[in-house]
Amino acid sequence: MDHTIANVRPATDIGETRQELIHARHLPGGIYSSPAIYEEELQRYFYRDWLYMGRVEQFANPGDYEARRVLGRPIIITRDKDGVLGAFYNMCRHRGVEVAEGKGNARVFKCPYHGWTYDLSGKLVGAAYMKDSDGFDPKTCRLPRINLEVWRGNIFISFAAEPPPFAESMAEFEKDFAQLATEKCRLADVTRLELNCNWKFMHENLMDFYHVGVLHVKSFGARFSWTTDNVRLKDNGGITIRYDAAPSTPGGEALFGKAPWLDAQPNSFACTGFMPPNMTLFGRIDCVKIMVGWPIGPDKCEVFIYMLFPEPFFADPEFDRKLKVYKDYQAIIYEEDRSMIESMQRAMALPVYEPGRMSVMEKPIHHFLNGYLDRMFGPRG
Repeated sequence: MDHTIANVRPATDIGETRQELIHARHLPGGIYSSPAIYEEELQRYFYRDWLYMGRVEQFANPGDYEARRVLGRPIIITRDKDGVLGAFYNMCRHRGVEVAEGKGNARVFKCPYHGWTYDLSGKLVGAAYMKDSDGFDPKTCRLPRINLEVWRGNIFISFAAEPPPFAESMAEFEKDFAQLATEKCRLADVTRLELNCNWKFMHENLMDFYHVGVLHVKSFGARFSWTTDNVRLKDNGGITIRYDAAPSTPGGEALFGKAPWLDAQPNSFACTGFMPPNMTLFGRIDCVKIMVGWPIGPDKCEVFIYMLFPEPFFADPEFDRKLKVYKDYQAIIYEEDRSMIESMQRAMALPVYEPGRMSVMEKPIHHFLNGYLDRMFGPRG
């Protein structure tokens, strides 16, 4: 069945997800499998909002850069010679060839096709045989800029010509998660996963505490406690959740101790925040994880997991060994989740799939999906 933005209801109307939670049903499969829906999501969400891109310490020195493809668009993030972070499209202004690849440190970016050269702020500084081209002014030629802002050591970009005010976009996160002091943390690891599922499933799974005591009962489920009263619903589908959970190690111990600024908190301190469209933050007594889901098709997504620890922890002579304990333990949990969300995705395109009723334990998912429907189909009612 061909689902479009106007006709995505093969088994049930999206209005059933609009109902109060005790009456609500999950969304129809077309929302997770339709190419038309996917393209609309890019336009209405990803090309408009602020998107998490990493940490300032990944670009510690002038000339540090990273070239990536984000939502199919080639970009460069770099720190210029004056120490200013910037982002621009990785497309030569001559024929569109990418002028940088990978990551490293550079003095300039040079197009490998015709040699046009750009400085670290994206300005054209060399273009052979162009002085005789009538009206061509190299001083006005530069790689197109992309909006870039920083919140507490975390880098965000927006592709929008006029993005939402950044301070307003981060206001709820600032209020709810300033205590994690991510500006005093440092990136310890970046894990990349590719999942055969729609990007929304990745985030729904992270806010789905209903499954923790079942799927994760042998990993961390027994050291996890929450109630729906702990959920704070934000505008646009955003969510903050406070709960109790052990540190993310096999024995539930904080191997480095508590973060200095959380010393008054119990070992079970835990929080989660979702910022639309695609960032989920996890805070624990000893670390912060930021998980970002990038759609690469209706049924596939790329996930980056940034693991942050307080700066003082890095002086521990056993840091690498302890970090491996955290990474290995998290890999077990990721694979438990992968099996479930990829199984859900396989059902979405089947004509026999009919969305089930929601549980009261799915309050965060219900809110996220209704925020999503507001953006995609207009406000409810």
